Amino acid sequence: MKCEQCGKDHPSHYYFKTDAICNECYDKMNSEEQREATKRFLMKYPLTSTTHRIEGYRITKQLGVVRGITVRSRSIFGRIGADLQTIIGGKITMFTELCEKTRAEAFDMMFEHATQIGGNAVIGIRYDATEVTDGVTEVLCYGTAVVAEAE
Repeated sequence: MKCEQCGKDHPSHYYFKTDAICNECYDKMNSEEQREATKRFLMKYPLTSTTHRIEGYRITKQLGVVRGITVRSRSIFGRIGADLQTIIGGKITMFTELCEKTRAEAFDMMFEHATQIGGNAVIGIRYDATEVTDGVTEVLCYGTAVVAEAE
């Protein structure tokens, strides 16, 4: 991953405070800049909800179910590294990173599907995961695409 501020490549999102700014660059920002960077990061998809409504908006049109699906496997090296982490105990960062990346990819695909059919919001969002075979997992993110307008 590359930081948009300094241009450095980092091996994973754990080196990042937001989706585009690394920890080092974030720490150099003043508090107002940090607040804005965090807000942009957290509000990447502001019109999404696990409930069936979005506060301050009314749903004018339901477009139907949208989904994002991705299938991932663990590499042999990742599996060995994670197995070593299980021996030591604590957070298994290799699996955590893989799960987070996979869920984010499925979510992005779902929202892209919603915009392709004319939606600007997704409600009732859910995740589902299934082990396809040993070490291979499917992650599905789905919800209802809608058109929402501010009240």
